[in-house]
Amino acid sequence: MIPTTIKSLIIDMDGVIWRSDMPIGDLAAIFQRIRARGLKFVFATNNSTRTSGQYVAKLKEFGVEVEPWQVVTSSQAAAHAIAQKFPPGTKAFMIGEDGLRIPLEEKGFEILTVEDAPQARVVVMGLDRTITFQKAVEAALLVRRGVPFYATNPDKTFPTPRGLIPGAGAWYSVVTTATDVEPIVAGKPFPFLLELSMERLGTSKDETLVIGDRLDTDIAAGQGIGCPTALVLSGVATREQAENWMPRIDLIAEDLETLIG
Repeated sequence: MIPTTIKSLIIDMDGVIWRSDMPIGDLAAIFQRIRARGLKFVFATNNSTRTSGQYVAKLKEFGVEVEPWQVVTSSQAAAHAIAQKFPPGTKAFMIGEDGLRIPLEEKGFEILTVEDAPQARVVVMGLDRTITFQKAVEAALLVRRGVPFYATNPDKTFPTPRGLIPGAGAWYSVVTTATDVEPIVAGKPFPFLLELSMERLGTSKDETLVIGDRLDTDIAAGQGIGCPTALVLSGVATREQAENWMPRIDLIAEDLETLIG
């Protein structure tokens, strides 16, 4: 089903390869076929809470062996975007978890405590399941002062076994509401995450297929940077929604296994 002109894949995770941590299909067999066809691939996720290493370990549980460079998170994209503007050693106030802290530290940023937050030259927010009122206060004060404001992703919700809970987008909206300042967002549908993914793959836009289950993030992001797109119906979007989406999606499949063929 995938055209022969495609040489690499950018694959979303939630709703494409697993749903609530349950694999969608025989992932080991699916990725054996992907490799047999000579297709390069990376995973690109808006989830900012996990590190690449944690994803590598999780994929291995399902029989999929990958290297850390093949997992690109919105946290990595945010750190990459900030590093284009600020040198190593820059003091950063972060609201987030290890999935965000580690990429920022790897870029050489100094992560400040809440007590030292007023020294920050940049603010970055991801999903933080230990967020406090004081963290939000410090972020708002910094942003009001004109300190550049970044966020990992705009997702308003985050899936858990009990249902959807407030995601990174819901939390950064608190600061936006208090300051009237929108952050620079690294995750889909904005371009930073997919641009970093393509940089790692080394293929051109017309050779790179973006695969996802969400129209407003995965598909919008792929179309936004000029890549062909494929929607799988194993996650959020329905076939009716997909067929009514404009611009038209290049490929629609029931799941990743069907798409790969």
